[in-house]
Amino acid sequence: MCSLLRGEEMCLAQLFLQSGSAYDCINELGELGLVEFRDLNPTVNSFQRKHVNEIKKCEEMERILGYLLREIKKADISLPERDSNPVAPLPKHIMTIMEQLQRLEVELGEVTRNKEKLQKNLLELTEYTHMLRITRSFVQRTAEREPLQVQYEEFPFLEKDTMMDYSSMQRLGAKLGFTSGLIQRVKIEAFERMLWRVCKGYTILSYAEVEEYLDDPDTGEATKSVVFLISYWGDQIGQKVKKICDCYHCHLYPYPSSNEERSDVVEGLRTRIQDLHTVLHRTEDYLKQVLIKASESVYTWAIQVKKVKAIYYILNLCSFDVTNKCLIAEVWCPVSDIPALRRALEDGSRKSGATVPSFVNRIPTADTPPTLIRTNKFTSGFQNIVDAYGVGTYGEVNPAPFTIITFPFLFAVMFGDLGHGVIMALFAFWMVLYENDRKLKKTRNEIWNTFFEGRYIILMMGLFSIYTGLIYNDCFSKSLNIFGSGWNVSAMWNEDVLGNSFLTLDPNVTGVFTGPYPVGIDPIWNLASNRLTFLNSYKMKMSVILGVIHMSFGVILSTYNHIHFRKKHNLYLVFLPELLFLLCLFGYLVFMIFYKWLFFSAKTSTQAPSILIHFINMFLMQGESVQPLYPGQTGLQVFLVIIALLSVPVLLLGKPLYLYWLQNGSHRLGMYRVTRRRSATAISPPVESSTQRRSAQLGSHSDSVESFSFPSLLLLQYLAHAQLSEVLWAMVMRVGLRMDTSLGVLFLVPVFGLFAILTVAILLVMEGLSAFLHALRLHWVEFQNKFYSGTGIKFCPFAFSLLPSSFEQEGLL
Repeated sequence: MCSLLRGEEMCLAQLFLQSGSAYDCINELGELGLVEFRDLNPTVNSFQRKHVNEIKKCEEMERILGYLLREIKKADISLPERDSNPVAPLPKHIMTIMEQLQRLEVELGEVTRNKEKLQKNLLELTEYTHMLRITRSFVQRTAEREPLQVQYEEFPFLEKDTMMDYSSMQRLGAKLGFTSGLIQRVKIEAFERMLWRVCKGYTILSYAEVEEYLDDPDTGEATKSVVFLISYWGDQIGQKVKKICDCYHCHLYPYPSSNEERSDVVEGLRTRIQDLHTVLHRTEDYLKQVLIKASESVYTWAIQVKKVKAIYYILNLCSFDVTNKCLIAEVWCPVSDIPALRRALEDGSRKSGATVPSFVNRIPTADTPPTLIRTNKFTSGFQNIVDAYGVGTYGEVNPAPFTIITFPFLFAVMFGDLGHGVIMALFAFWMVLYENDRKLKKTRNEIWNTFFEGRYIILMMGLFSIYTGLIYNDCFSKSLNIFGSGWNVSAMWNEDVLGNSFLTLDPNVTGVFTGPYPVGIDPIWNLASNRLTFLNSYKMKMSVILGVIHMSFGVILSTYNHIHFRKKHNLYLVFLPELLFLLCLFGYLVFMIFYKWLFFSAKTSTQAPSILIHFINMFLMQGESVQPLYPGQTGLQVFLVIIALLSVPVLLLGKPLYLYWLQNGSHRLGMYRVTRRRSATAISPPVESSTQRRSAQLGSHSDSVESFSFPSLLLLQYLAHAQLSEVLWAMVMRVGLRMDTSLGVLFLVPVFGLFAILTVAILLVMEGLSAFLHALRLHWVEFQNKFYSGTGIKFCPFAFSLLPSSFEQEGLL
């Protein structure tokens, strides 16, 4: 609990590593994750450090592994179980792994290239077959008609002079040529227009779409293609046609001059396609065998290469001693882990067979250490909420232990619905129950990962929402009549009320009010016309009470920081005036709320004064105009206002004047500071910056002025949730409930489905997120800033398990 409250006690230590055992010692520390290394060579370029060549080899192995993993994933081959944690290989074994990876890369590259070449040849033969089949229909259809008629029917935009030019070309002995091939369907219209504009109409284009999809050799995607046949006169026109085909990336194939040649070509293509299918099938089988063999070791290699690269990276942070036989490293380490650190160095020295063991030595420092707060799977989510505001300064109070209760509670105060809380709790409980499922842990959906990481937060928010839902007596915007109402309507029922649309229940009438509802709000308020008026007053008073308690608790927690950092002047110049200002004004408001609840009943309700009027008159110092709550109220209120006003200049000027006097006016205290600084042998408390001083001086006053935002925020958020629930119920469910029995029963099923979808989509997700953000704001602004600066540095230990992997980020592992 002490670690969670303030963080671990840290120290700076030096590691003396023998050259022969440094690799094994760093390996042991990486497995345990005990220390954070400091860079002792900050002026040395990354490319000039000692182990830069080893790191380059690791990066080359990572490149090969990435290629292998992509090919394995493309072939849909599953990787082995990832529960194993292979150890980092010895330096002499790294070259063996690299040779195996290079050999696999060469073999896999050759097989892949052969496969791609075979697939390309198969595609060309398939396209050639389609071209011969479809162009045969062109020739048969054209042979049945006159040439000039064919030209005019297929190209109605041809003029008569153009057709005569064709006849002239034929009489002059110009050779008729043919160009055939395939083009993508999306390009055929532009291709046709380009032929007409460039060739001046001296071409005839016939085309038809291929029924099946063909794979594009460049992209690998299945596309629709079109077979075309171009007839042209003369070699010059033929050269233009071929250039246009090249521009549109057409696949051209030779056009047979006779039917006999066409039949021979088709028969040869059929035989070659069958042979290619056989060879391609065998090539794919061999490729799959190579990938299966690689998949057995690729996960182990990926983890080992990551560890080796990390070890050499840490070795580059170390420096040599004067003898160049010993490596020196500086690390931040928790004091409680020093014995484990020594054992790790002993294990590393023993595994390497070093004659001289490596050892650790604590050194004094004035630097502020990083902050380490140990968490588990339950507390980590709440600690992340605190760290999102800022990492705690070393030694200051951590808000996370208190946030575990206050955060879900304040969320539930705004969310407050029994039915929605049950749904939320069941969803979170399902995630907690299957939290060890790898499919739920590692996904590429960031939204799901956020929900899964915060499953315990959601569970607590759901449970607290069930509690506040019972207090509000609110379940899907409806009240539950579990214990029976405390109001007896029949006691006031007579002939006089039959014609009235509203029925007033007077608790002073005998038999009308039988007693308070056991838990929460009486369900009869759900039928009252003044329901919102009653709930607004109730929720506002409750919000004020919760807000003042929450902020006062934050102010009280600041005393632990003042005492811990030995800044006792903050107790008198910051804490005391801030607490007086808060309690004299808003604490007194809470007192009046409780006093009115306790000393005024239904019989004296007409004499109960307005607390708001009394609070306003307190600042105006006009207590004679209204009836007092208790004797001596006016004098007490004047005294409290004076105390609050006197606290403001102390908050604004007290600490700056004291620090100025401490620096310039008190020689005795100055000598004391010098003596303390010289005698410091351990880690000194962090020094306040000017920005922190100003925020500490002005924070109390500004926070107190903003205190009304807390209750109003709680009230508005709760009303928004309740009104949305009411709207969904009125607009969706009542549509089915108001219909007659025969049709309403059939219509109610889809209506309830729609209501459930809207409830989950709008209320649980959107309103839940809104309440979550408001609760986050209340903790950061109204609670944490009273005692938590969040200007520290997070402790980042060297641990193999925490190292990011490029393969995991790409979704390959």
